[in-house]
Amino acid sequence: MKTINVPTRDQVSTPNQALFDNLSKALGMVPNLYAVMAHSENALAKYLAFQSAKTSLSNKEKEAVNLIVSEVNGCLYCQSAHTVLGKMNGFSENEILDLRSGISENSKLNALVGLAKDITLNKGRVNAMTVDKFFAAGYTEESLIDLIMQISDKIAMNYLHNLTSIQIDFPIAEKLTAVRA
Repeated sequence: MKTINVPTRDQVSTPNQALFDNLSKALGMVPNLYAVMAHSENALAKYLAFQSAKTSLSNKEKEAVNLIVSEVNGCLYCQSAHTVLGKMNGFSENEILDLRSGISENSKLNALVGLAKDITLNKGRVNAMTVDKFFAAGYTEESLIDLIMQISDKIAMNYLHNLTSIQIDFPIAEKLTAVRA
């Protein structure tokens, strides 16, 4: 299979160079997975706009979703990146491992990651009880739509890394050995 390279700033279009500059300023780096998107004239800008759009989910809830979806899809790059981001959003290492397993001691987050896991595993054909738990936890129809959008965000990145296997430029996430109880 053809190897996909991670382009440098000098190898991308002028509009993408500006996005690289913004990412460098905001994050201190251009993550390799974002850089790969710059092979397309439009993908990186489109993705960054989608990713930063307003949502009813908190940053912590978005990270919980990112962690479980990346685990289900077997994307080590996103597991690693979102372990770092999860810690930045207040999750402990054990909470991150639990979330990647699809559970949380917080009942509301538990309902969220349970549904996110079910949606991802079953391509949207979920168990009605899982949906009922989500709504019983206090989530709304708006939350459901925003959850689906967050899952789609992460699936795109999971698939991009799983296809390209580009180098992971975050500390490698701990491998789950079993579902945590």
